[in-house]
Amino acid sequence: MRGPGQRAGLSRDAVVTAARTVLDDGAPLSMRAVAGRLGVAPNALYSHVAGREGLLDAVLDDLLTALPLPDPAGDPEAGLTALMTATHELLLAHPGLVPHFVARQGSRGDNARRLGEAMRTLLDRAGVRDRTAQDTAIRVLVVHAIGDAAVAAGPGGAGPIDLDTLRASYATGLRWLLRGALTRS
Repeated sequence: MRGPGQRAGLSRDAVVTAARTVLDDGAPLSMRAVAGRLGVAPNALYSHVAGREGLLDAVLDDLLTALPLPDPAGDPEAGLTALMTATHELLLAHPGLVPHFVARQGSRGDNARRLGEAMRTLLDRAGVRDRTAQDTAIRVLVVHAIGDAAVAAGPGGAGPIDLDTLRASYATGLRWLLRGALTRS
């Protein structure tokens, strides 16, 4: 027997995509807003997500599917640079989601774990083998990407800082952070 959301022809992917569109449009996330975008009653969504918080977590984690995994056998610094730069660009492309990444301090889903493990592998290859040091490095790198994107996503966008300047500043800070993390004893 099919549930209400299934009868409406919904899928989890359709619900998550609609929620991301609501957030990308700058609207507050609510089950009612997502249901309206899909042309269904709000209760139809609960067949696919547990509620607003679960939906928000799904949207944030789903966004991370766009990030390519770095080559685990490649140069660790280059891999971390590529991954964090791609993360920063992804956040700049979705400014409506940045405040939610800030509030949640990142994402908690399967894609976030997949990316975190890729970062751990690269850090280990670079000689950062202590789990606590890896956790710290990952947290600092993620906070740098989210925080810098938050500057651009803030009221009025990047304000007096244009995106090219913001990107250059981000790249410089990322180099400093990686050099510090990868040269520690």
